[in-house]
Amino acid sequence: MSPTQRDANDKPVIWTVSVTRLFDLFRDITPEFDDRADISPINLGFDEAVQHIRTRLETEHCDAVIAAGSNGAYLKSRLSVPVIIARASGFDLMQALARARKITPRIGIVTYQEVLPDLTEFKDTFGFEIAQRTYVTEEDARAQVGELKANGIQAIVGAGLITDMAEEIGVHGVIMYSANSIRKAFEDALEMARHTQQESTRNRARPVADVLRAKHGLNDLRGASVEMDRLRQAVVLYAKSPATVLIQGETGTGKELVAQAIHREGLHTQGANRPFVALNCGALAESLLESELFGYEDGAFTGSRRGGHAGLFEAAHHGTIFLDEIGEMPLALQTRLLRVLEEREVVRVGGTRPIPVQVRIISATHCDLEARVREGRFRADLYYRLSVLRLALPPLRSRGVDILPLAEWFFKNALAALGTRPHENLHAEMQTCAGLLESYAWPGNVRELRNLMERVALFLDAQPLQSLTPAFMQNIAPEFFGSVSAQAVQAMHHSQPSVESLQETMQRFSGNREAVAKHLGISRTTLWRKLRIEQ
Repeated sequence: MSPTQRDANDKPVIWTVSVTRLFDLFRDITPEFDDRADISPINLGFDEAVQHIRTRLETEHCDAVIAAGSNGAYLKSRLSVPVIIARASGFDLMQALARARKITPRIGIVTYQEVLPDLTEFKDTFGFEIAQRTYVTEEDARAQVGELKANGIQAIVGAGLITDMAEEIGVHGVIMYSANSIRKAFEDALEMARHTQQESTRNRARPVADVLRAKHGLNDLRGASVEMDRLRQAVVLYAKSPATVLIQGETGTGKELVAQAIHREGLHTQGANRPFVALNCGALAESLLESELFGYEDGAFTGSRRGGHAGLFEAAHHGTIFLDEIGEMPLALQTRLLRVLEEREVVRVGGTRPIPVQVRIISATHCDLEARVREGRFRADLYYRLSVLRLALPPLRSRGVDILPLAEWFFKNALAALGTRPHENLHAEMQTCAGLLESYAWPGNVRELRNLMERVALFLDAQPLQSLTPAFMQNIAPEFFGSVSAQAVQAMHHSQPSVESLQETMQRFSGNREAVAKHLGISRTTLWRKLRIEQ
């Protein structure tokens, strides 16, 4: 029997992926689930784990992978198989901090990407002195742990990667996961496996979109501005309702990101693993768009699949369908969409049998739909049915306070994708570019900022001795400067120190090659090679 030919009665196959202390915790919990699943441990992390799993999936079947922390996030973005991330509960965190407090009053906590907002209240309530840090890459994590030790921290709370790093440098490491949080991850993996098996058995003709899930949630709507606070509040509120939502915003403002966040927030009350299906209405010809949305029966048209094809509305049953660029939908299909909204059923192309569907519709547009209604290009009745709830996304230029933090965030992630850690003085270098970044209009909004930072990271990675300056940015992105005032550029140039040579950097660190390599964000081998070239 091939990996894809499995009986419905087969036990789910689950792989646990963990390194450091978590491997022992996974191993201790696994026997409790041996009678309900075939469980294999993988003692690898990050890219090694990805390559190992991809190779095994060529000949083996896996229903779900369980991982944790930064390792879990890394796997989730790179594997086709569902990845369940074990998460520490608030009670887990309290217990871990209590254990650390018994060791020392000087406590640090290092978490992946996001700070813990409840920690401030916890500190105030219990009188704890806690230094909190976040990291993106493994090297970033090592730097944060080292900095905490240098500041006198004697115990660090975190995931397995963090606690092992702490122990390596003589600091007490306190793991923040409990056995109960790992058990919860196993239960979630079993539920995911059951859902996948049921869906596969019920309808093997469903499109690929049926197994898609929303990858982004509320925490991905980044920004500390008033506008973003209001947006996150609206997302939480709208997630409680099954009503249609119309998202309006310029290109690049993150309309699908918001749609996914609404869907994910709604899962807290509607149940996990409900499908999220997205379609760009302006990317397909009318005939293809119709068959994709509503499906078709056997023989409906030349070239149609034998046995017919379920449409995206059927794929999104009990979940959410996101219709991007809804203003580009042809009038004929607008009529069919209105019927789905009113009757809660679809009829496939070439068919007569109505198929009941329970789907929440979230649509988005960058155009003025009201103007299109007046012009007769969009049905008024459909417009009002799609816009029971409305969201207007703010353009990036209207929330200037978010531009610099977002730029630094995107830059760090772009460097991480290249396997490079940021310079120690990255934040200061970003500050020198603040005026430049904030004076640009950002017509492409957050997407344009992310793309620019990816380009900057690529070029800086190739030139590790170069600093992040407006002059450097002007060289690699001249079109960006076309919309920035000459005065802003000139002011930025005058505020920049000259680029330091490698020999000058060596002198500044008294010839300490390890310190220089760390400062430049390169390995000691790379530094040695560059020194030989200059000699």
